[in-house]
Amino acid sequence: MKTNIILSGVGGQGILTIAAVLDTAALSENLFVKQSEVHGMSQRGGAVQCHVRISDKEIFSDLIPEGKADLILSVEPMELLRYIPFLNKYGWLVTDSHPFINTDNYPEKNDLLEQIKKHPYHVIINATDVAKKIGNSKVANMVLLGAAASIIPLSEKSLLDAIKKLFEHKSEKIISLNLEAFFEGKRIAKEMTDLAANN
Repeated sequence: MKTNIILSGVGGQGILTIAAVLDTAALSENLFVKQSEVHGMSQRGGAVQCHVRISDKEIFSDLIPEGKADLILSVEPMELLRYIPFLNKYGWLVTDSHPFINTDNYPEKNDLLEQIKKHPYHVIINATDVAKKIGNSKVANMVLLGAAASIIPLSEKSLLDAIKKLFEHKSEKIISLNLEAFFEGKRIAKEMTDLAANN
């Protein structure tokens, strides 16, 4: 088993938190993990991307080659499109539809979404709105992780335990918000596709 995941977005959207959940869950299942990350010019608002490689055999590189990503999970639609060349033929795209507009020449949102929809395997969720309804826009990243959970070869228990562990220093309310966001993302993805049929 080997899974290559690219996470993308801008600083402050919780990309590295998603990576930490994946790493923690994978290690709890005694799998091998390699991760690399690139930060933009500014920590908050600059581009952030992260490669996460999970395998039951030793991994020698932390970078995913072009055409080898099984999943690109993005908290920002334009940032997702930057990494399309990395996606393999049967790879999935999972993204928030809500743009983070940090430039004057940001493309039209509908144009971005149409580009994403050209790929046969995609899930587009307004994760930001879902997170706001749950009670905190910061949990949009967990909405998207939940939406992608059935693509990722880690058990739901491992992912949930990892979320609890990462937020254990916060309040019970924060843990509950993140878990609720995860389950809501998974529910929405199941309604949109047959993604969750295996879990």
